[in-house]
Amino acid sequence: MKKQLFGNNIAPSCAYCAHSKHEGSSQFCEVNRTLKNGRCKKFTYNPIMRAPYGSAPLPAYDEEEFVL
Repeated sequence: MKKQLFGNNIAPSCAYCAHSKHEGSSQFCEVNRTLKNGRCKKFTYNPIMRAPYGSAPLPAYDEEEFVL
């Protein structure tokens, strides 16, 4: 089996399904499906729709650390 972009064990979510449509602040399924017991038969992973996590904040430095 070929390894997918974010691994082979991707939990189904309408947020990054290929059949999901976003209009404004609402989201709906094109094939009129819903998640039942955490599963959807029509779930197709689309990595383009996945929102990246925010980056970690940079640590604060003192001027004394840059003095030679």
